[in-house]
Amino acid sequence: MVLNYIWVAFFLVAFVIAAVKLVFLGDYDVFPAMMDSTFSSSKTAFEISLGLTGVLSLWLGVMKVGEKGGVVNALARLLSPVFTKLFPDIPKGHPVTGSIFMNIAANMLGLDNAATPLGLKAMEQMQELNMKKDTASNPMIMFLVLNTSGLTLIPVSIMVYRAQMGAAQPTDIFIPILLATFFSTLAGITITSLYQRINLLNRTILLTLGGACAVVAAIIWGFSQMDPDTMNRVSTTSANILLMMIITGFILAGVRKKVNVYDAFIEGAKDGFQTAVRIIPYLVAILVGIGVFRASGAMDMLIGGMRWCVELTGVNAQWVDAMPTALMKPLSGSGARGMMVDAMTTYGADSFVGRLSCVFQGSTDTTFYILAVYFGSVGVSKTRHAVSCGLLADLAGIIAAIAICYLFFN
Repeated sequence: MVLNYIWVAFFLVAFVIAAVKLVFLGDYDVFPAMMDSTFSSSKTAFEISLGLTGVLSLWLGVMKVGEKGGVVNALARLLSPVFTKLFPDIPKGHPVTGSIFMNIAANMLGLDNAATPLGLKAMEQMQELNMKKDTASNPMIMFLVLNTSGLTLIPVSIMVYRAQMGAAQPTDIFIPILLATFFSTLAGITITSLYQRINLLNRTILLTLGGACAVVAAIIWGFSQMDPDTMNRVSTTSANILLMMIITGFILAGVRKKVNVYDAFIEGAKDGFQTAVRIIPYLVAILVGIGVFRASGAMDMLIGGMRWCVELTGVNAQWVDAMPTALMKPLSGSGARGMMVDAMTTYGADSFVGRLSCVFQGSTDTTFYILAVYFGSVGVSKTRHAVSCGLLADLAGIIAAIAICYLFFN
């Protein structure tokens, strides 16, 4: 519903601004430009979707091998001690614990198709423990914030889009996204724990979060000591080595579990083809809406206003051009994806704005969509502090993304 209003607003605002330009400024080119944009944007959307087919099939095939090889289960077991402390209201040994772990593990691996059903199952099981059926419980809110903070180890779709848009090194955003999404998740956990008075000062949490913070700090410090060329080379090389290790590890996990790796890969690859075809109408709709909005001059007015406000403070405003992706992400995943593609199309996939848009896309998740789907599935109408915690985590991810991109790409 939110995306419906945004999409309609794109066209209405664009039409009003174009009409004002025509009547008061005598700009006879604005409406032809808008119509040209509708055709070119729809063509671009189809070409992108078609080009995604091969790479999506590859990655979803690899992910299916890892899923059947028990990688999700292994991650769930690894995360178990930490999440037990974050969900103190859930009785030890309750079945919902397994669903929560599996959902988070699947999200970290980018297995959206597996993560959503597990998440809905977890919500149903938590609702059974919930004394007030129309009100979100503490475990529900913590679970939702962990989902909306967007902790992802492998940002497959973003790398696929960068490859399709002609990026020289599609994986160069891998480590920046990993760092930004870490800060988003850390902020979400901390803020929600403060709301719920969960004690984070225990041995398990301190060792886990402290160790993770130390590793992230070491990575940031290490890269800050390098010149830009060395930093880019080391970051890209590290990302490619890690990704190849993950692919190899997934295959070995499948072999160890005696999975027919080839058949599992084919099964996942079929999903990749179907996914590429399925996103065509969504990508056409959002890119046409953005194209009309930009051709009318409305996007320039919006970005120009934001840039003017930022420059008044004396802060470098280069990041403002990527903000449409960040602003759209909490509302709509497909909308943010369209903004990301538009930024790479307009400024270039390897530009600062293009890369920052990709990091924005990967550092948080669709907060309002997740809240609507998960709470709606169990009839919860009173969300308590879920929205504020989710949006504050998003804000932390946005700030971290900007800072990290200035470190890596500026």
